Amino acid sequence: MKKTFRQFEKTIEEILKLKDASETELGKPISKGKWSIREIVGHLLYWDKYNLEKMVPLMAEGANLPEFPDHDEHNREAITFLKDYSVEKIIDHFAMTRRDLLKSITNLDGDIRFTIGGGKRKFSVESFIKIFLEHDIHHLKQINNLLID
Repeated sequence: MKKTFRQFEKTIEEILKLKDASETELGKPISKGKWSIREIVGHLLYWDKYNLEKMVPLMAEGANLPEFPDHDEHNREAITFLKDYSVEKIIDHFAMTRRDLLKSITNLDGDIRFTIGGGKRKFSVESFIKIFLEHDIHHLKQINNLLID
C-alpha cells in the first residue's frame, strides 16, 4: 500500500484514541464559534461517506466526476446527520467508513486519471486521497491542540 494510503489509514487509529476522552470533553467547541471534536469527527465521516458513495464508484479512466458539493451546505448536512449519534457511535462509524473507503479506492487501478466537475486538472486515485489526507491533518491538529491544552 502506498504511503499516502497508509497515512490516510493512520487517521483511523488517531480517531479511535478519542474513545479515551470523555463525552463532555469531545462535545466542547474547540474554540468560540467552532465545532466540537465530536462534530469534527462527524465531518470527516460525512466526507468519507460522500466519497465512498458518490465519487469512488465513478472513478475510471477519463471520467469526469461530479463537482464537490457546496462545502458549507455539506457541512451543515453532516451536523444534522450526526445529531442522534453518540460520540462513540460516530467514532466507530468513522473507522468503518474509512476502512470501506480505503478498500474501495485501493482496489482501483492506480494509473487511471479523471477530472472533477469539468475541471482540467487530472487526478489519480492517490492525488484525490491526498486532498483528504491534508484535510485530516488540519483537523487532527485542531483536535490534538485542544486535548493537549
